[in-house]
Amino acid sequence: MAEKGGISEVQERYARVLLAGKRAGLFCLVVSFVLYLSGWCAPHIPLARLPDYWGLPVEEYLAATGSPAGWGWLALAGHGDFMNLAGIAVLAGATVACYLSVLPLLVRGKDRSYAVIVALEVMVLLLAASGILKGAGP
Repeated sequence: MAEKGGISEVQERYARVLLAGKRAGLFCLVVSFVLYLSGWCAPHIPLARLPDYWGLPVEEYLAATGSPAGWGWLALAGHGDFMNLAGIAVLAGATVACYLSVLPLLVRGKDRSYAVIVALEVMVLLLAASGILKGAGP
């Protein structure tokens, strides 16, 4: 891999994609916060009712509020109190985007061991995010 100033092309691309992901995620968080505070997007759970649910265990909270678990929040992403999860998902997904952006460079540079590690890491992260693997819980 070509280096300039001690930084490889892989490192530079990873950093560029990470910076873009950070900016996009923070932008989504700020916009969703403004929309929520302004009341432009009605919340799924009215603010006045939140204290009623604070002390509930997760399962009871979900049942009482009609809130989904896992990726079900996407169906409620238009509500002010769920909209912020889009920004969090962008920030969380930035690592996968970074890995996917450098994978072709690693393959082209014949860095097979790193390419395999990156590909496996992407698969593990996607599997974890999918919700397929769920713990039994307490």
